Amino acid sequence: MEDNLNMTAERSLEIITEQLERSRKEVTKDTGLSLYVSGLCVMGMALFIGICTFLTNNPLFYLLYATIPIIIYFADRYAKRNKPKVPASFVGTMVDKTWTTFGIFAIAFFVFSIFYDLFMVRMESPEVYFRLRIEPFRVILLLMGMAITITGYILKNRWLIWCGIIGGIGGFAWESFYVTKTIVGRLFPIQTAIGISHLLSGIIIALFAFIGMTLPGMKIKNK
Repeated sequence: MEDNLNMTAERSLEIITEQLERSRKEVTKDTGLSLYVSGLCVMGMALFIGICTFLTNNPLFYLLYATIPIIIYFADRYAKRNKPKVPASFVGTMVDKTWTTFGIFAIAFFVFSIFYDLFMVRMESPEVYFRLRIEPFRVILLLMGMAITITGYILKNRWLIWCGIIGGIGGFAWESFYVTKTIVGRLFPIQTAIGISHLLSGIIIALFAFIGMTLPGMKIKNK
Protein backbone atom coordinates (compact mmCIF):
# COMPACT_ATOMS: atom_id res chain seq x y z
CA MET A 1 0.00 0.00 0.00
CA GLU A 2 2.78 2.37 0.99
CA ASP A 3 4.71 1.52 -2.20
CA ASN A 4 1.65 2.30 -4.30
CA LEU A 5 1.26 5.67 -2.55
CA ASN A 6 4.93 6.49 -3.20
CA MET A 7 4.61 5.52 -6.85
CA THR A 8 1.45 7.61 -7.17
CA ALA A 9 3.20 10.60 -5.59
CA GLU A 10 6.21 10.17 -7.85
CA ARG A 11 3.99 9.87 -10.90
CA SER A 12 2.05 12.98 -9.88
CA LEU A 13 5.32 14.87 -9.52
CA GLU A 14 6.42 13.67 -12.97
CA ILE A 15 3.13 14.80 -14.51
CA ILE A 16 3.41 18.24 -12.89
CA THR A 17 7.02 18.57 -14.08
CA GLU A 18 6.06 17.52 -17.62
CA GLN A 19 3.18 20.00 -17.67
CA LEU A 20 5.41 22.82 -16.44
CA GLU A 21 8.04 22.03 -19.06
CA ARG A 22 5.44 21.83 -21.83
CA SER A 23 3.94 25.08 -20.64
CA ARG A 24 7.39 26.71 -20.54
CA LYS A 25 8.08 25.71 -24.14
CA GLU A 26 4.72 27.05 -25.34
CA VAL A 27 5.17 30.31 -23.45
CA THR A 28 8.77 30.62 -24.67
CA LYS A 29 7.74 30.56 -28.34
CA ASP A 30 4.85 32.93 -27.68
CA THR A 31 7.14 35.28 -25.73
CA GLY A 32 9.75 35.08 -28.50
CA LEU A 33 7.22 36.32 -31.05
CA SER A 34 6.08 39.09 -28.69
CA LEU A 35 9.67 40.20 -28.07
CA TYR A 36 10.37 40.18 -31.80
CA VAL A 37 7.30 42.30 -32.56
CA SER A 38 7.99 44.62 -29.61
CA GLY A 39 11.59 45.09 -30.70
CA LEU A 40 10.54 46.02 -34.23
CA CYS A 41 8.02 48.53 -32.87
CA VAL A 42 10.58 50.14 -30.55
CA MET A 43 13.17 50.27 -33.33
CA GLY A 44 10.72 51.80 -35.78
CA MET A 45 9.48 54.44 -33.34
CA ALA A 46 13.00 55.29 -32.15
CA LEU A 47 14.17 55.88 -35.72
CA PHE A 48 11.01 57.83 -36.59
CA ILE A 49 11.33 60.07 -33.51
CA GLY A 50 15.05 60.52 -34.10
CA ILE A 51 14.44 61.66 -37.69
CA CYS A 52 11.60 64.00 -36.66
CA THR A 53 13.65 65.66 -33.90
CA PHE A 54 16.61 65.93 -36.26
CA LEU A 55 14.54 67.70 -38.93
CA THR A 56 12.56 69.96 -36.58
CA ASN A 57 14.82 70.22 -33.51
CA ASN A 58 11.62 69.87 -31.44
CA PRO A 59 12.06 67.63 -28.37
CA LEU A 60 8.28 67.29 -27.93
CA PHE A 61 8.47 64.44 -30.45
CA TYR A 62 9.93 62.39 -27.57
CA LEU A 63 6.42 62.25 -26.12
CA LEU A 64 5.61 59.80 -28.91
CA TYR A 65 7.56 57.17 -26.97
CA ALA A 66 4.55 57.01 -24.62
CA THR A 67 2.50 55.55 -27.50
CA ILE A 68 4.81 52.53 -27.92
CA PRO A 69 2.87 50.23 -25.49
CA ILE A 70 -0.34 50.87 -27.47
CA ILE A 71 1.41 50.22 -30.79
CA ILE A 72 3.00 47.03 -29.42
CA TYR A 73 -0.36 45.80 -28.09
CA PHE A 74 -2.09 46.03 -31.48
CA ALA A 75 0.96 44.83 -33.43
CA ASP A 76 1.28 41.78 -31.15
CA ARG A 77 -2.40 40.94 -31.53
CA TYR A 78 -2.11 41.23 -35.31
CA ALA A 79 0.99 39.01 -35.41
CA LYS A 80 -0.82 36.31 -33.39
CA ARG A 81 -4.18 36.58 -35.13
CA ASN A 82 -3.96 33.14 -36.77
CA LYS A 83 -2.09 31.38 -33.98
CA PRO A 84 -3.71 29.30 -31.21
CA LYS A 85 -3.94 31.11 -27.91
CA VAL A 86 -1.44 29.94 -25.32
CA PRO A 87 -3.37 28.45 -22.36
CA ALA A 88 -3.08 30.15 -19.00
CA SER A 89 -0.26 28.75 -16.87
CA PHE A 90 2.01 29.64 -13.97
CA VAL A 91 4.94 30.31 -16.32
CA GLY A 92 2.86 32.47 -18.65
CA THR A 93 1.44 34.42 -15.74
CA MET A 94 4.92 35.13 -14.38
CA VAL A 95 6.09 36.41 -17.78
CA ASP A 96 2.97 38.57 -18.19
CA LYS A 97 3.36 40.07 -14.72
CA THR A 98 7.05 40.79 -15.34
CA TRP A 99 6.28 42.80 -18.47
CA THR A 100 3.21 44.45 -16.95
CA THR A 101 5.39 45.65 -14.08
CA PHE A 102 8.00 46.91 -16.53
CA GLY A 103 5.35 48.77 -18.54
CA ILE A 104 3.85 50.46 -15.48
CA PHE A 105 7.20 51.65 -14.11
CA ALA A 106 8.64 52.64 -17.51
CA ILE A 107 5.62 54.68 -18.61
CA ALA A 108 5.20 56.31 -15.19
CA PHE A 109 8.88 57.28 -15.04
CA PHE A 110 8.90 58.53 -18.63
CA VAL A 111 5.81 60.73 -18.21
CA PHE A 112 7.04 62.07 -14.86
CA SER A 113 10.47 62.93 -16.28
CA ILE A 114 9.00 64.75 -19.29
CA PHE A 115 6.73 66.96 -17.16
CA TYR A 116 9.46 67.46 -14.57
CA ASP A 117 11.88 68.68 -17.25
CA LEU A 118 9.24 70.97 -18.78
CA PHE A 119 8.60 72.46 -15.34
CA MET A 120 12.29 72.88 -14.51
CA VAL A 121 13.19 74.53 -17.82
CA ARG A 122 10.61 77.24 -17.10
CA MET A 123 11.40 77.70 -13.41
CA GLU A 124 15.19 77.49 -13.28
CA SER A 125 18.16 79.00 -15.04
CA PRO A 126 19.77 76.98 -17.87
CA GLU A 127 22.72 76.07 -15.62
CA VAL A 128 20.47 74.69 -12.87
CA TYR A 129 18.19 72.97 -15.39
CA PHE A 130 21.04 71.06 -17.04
CA ARG A 131 22.19 69.86 -13.60
CA LEU A 132 18.77 68.77 -12.36
CA ARG A 133 17.00 67.51 -15.48
CA ILE A 134 16.02 63.86 -15.77
CA GLU A 135 17.03 61.88 -18.83
CA PRO A 136 14.69 58.89 -18.81
CA PHE A 137 16.07 56.72 -21.61
CA ARG A 138 19.02 55.28 -19.71
CA VAL A 139 16.76 54.18 -16.84
CA ILE A 140 14.13 52.77 -19.21
CA LEU A 141 16.82 50.81 -21.08
CA LEU A 142 18.02 49.42 -17.74
CA LEU A 143 14.46 48.47 -16.73
CA MET A 144 13.94 46.83 -20.14
CA GLY A 145 17.15 44.83 -19.71
CA MET A 146 16.03 43.70 -16.26
CA ALA A 147 12.62 42.59 -17.58
CA ILE A 148 14.22 40.65 -20.44
CA THR A 149 16.75 39.01 -18.10
CA ILE A 150 14.06 38.00 -15.58
CA THR A 151 12.00 36.58 -18.44
CA GLY A 152 15.06 34.60 -19.53
CA TYR A 153 15.42 33.12 -16.04
CA ILE A 154 11.72 32.22 -15.91
CA LEU A 155 11.90 30.53 -19.30
CA LYS A 156 15.39 29.10 -18.67
CA ASN A 157 16.65 30.70 -21.88
CA ARG A 158 20.26 31.88 -22.02
CA TRP A 159 19.68 33.98 -25.12
CA LEU A 160 17.22 36.16 -23.24
CA ILE A 161 19.41 36.36 -20.15
CA TRP A 162 22.55 37.51 -21.95
CA CYS A 163 20.78 39.79 -24.44
CA GLY A 164 18.90 41.40 -21.56
CA ILE A 165 22.11 41.98 -19.62
CA ILE A 166 24.04 43.33 -22.61
CA GLY A 167 21.19 45.46 -23.95
CA GLY A 168 20.12 46.84 -20.57
CA ILE A 169 23.49 47.55 -18.96
CA GLY A 170 25.09 48.51 -22.28
CA GLY A 171 22.34 51.01 -23.08
CA PHE A 172 22.37 52.41 -19.54
CA ALA A 173 26.15 52.90 -19.58
CA TRP A 174 26.12 54.42 -23.08
CA GLU A 175 23.47 56.99 -22.13
CA SER A 176 24.93 57.66 -18.66
CA PHE A 177 28.34 58.61 -20.02
CA TYR A 178 26.80 60.69 -22.84
CA VAL A 179 28.84 58.81 -25.41
CA THR A 180 26.74 59.98 -28.36
CA LYS A 181 26.72 63.64 -27.29
CA THR A 182 30.43 63.60 -26.52
CA ILE A 183 31.40 62.17 -29.91
CA VAL A 184 29.03 64.44 -31.83
CA GLY A 185 30.07 67.51 -29.80
CA ARG A 186 33.70 66.98 -30.74
CA LEU A 187 32.99 66.52 -34.44
CA PHE A 188 30.36 69.19 -35.22
CA PRO A 189 29.43 72.78 -34.32
CA ILE A 190 26.94 73.05 -31.46
CA GLN A 191 23.81 73.74 -33.56
CA THR A 192 24.57 70.91 -35.94
CA ALA A 193 25.57 68.65 -33.03
CA ILE A 194 22.19 69.09 -31.29
CA GLY A 195 20.25 67.87 -34.33
CA ILE A 196 22.64 65.00 -35.01
CA SER A 197 22.59 63.91 -31.35
CA HIS A 198 18.77 63.63 -31.57
CA LEU A 199 19.10 61.43 -34.63
CA LEU A 200 21.87 59.30 -33.12
CA SER A 201 19.92 58.87 -29.87
CA GLY A 202 17.12 57.27 -31.88
CA ILE A 203 19.62 55.04 -33.67
CA ILE A 204 21.26 53.99 -30.38
CA ILE A 205 17.90 53.16 -28.78
CA ALA A 206 16.98 51.17 -31.90
CA LEU A 207 20.31 49.32 -31.70
CA PHE A 208 19.87 48.30 -28.07
CA ALA A 209 16.23 47.36 -28.73
CA PHE A 210 17.54 45.09 -31.49
CA ILE A 211 20.10 43.52 -29.14
CA GLY A 212 17.74 43.14 -26.20
CA MET A 213 14.42 42.34 -27.91
CA THR A 214 14.41 41.74 -31.66
CA LEU A 215 17.45 39.46 -31.84
CA PRO A 216 16.53 37.10 -28.96
CA GLY A 217 12.87 37.16 -30.04
CA MET A 218 13.85 36.16 -33.60
CA LYS A 219 16.12 33.40 -32.26
CA ILE A 220 13.45 31.97 -29.92
CA LYS A 221 10.45 32.14 -32.26
CA ASN A 222 12.39 30.28 -34.99
CA LYS A 223 13.39 27.39 -32.72
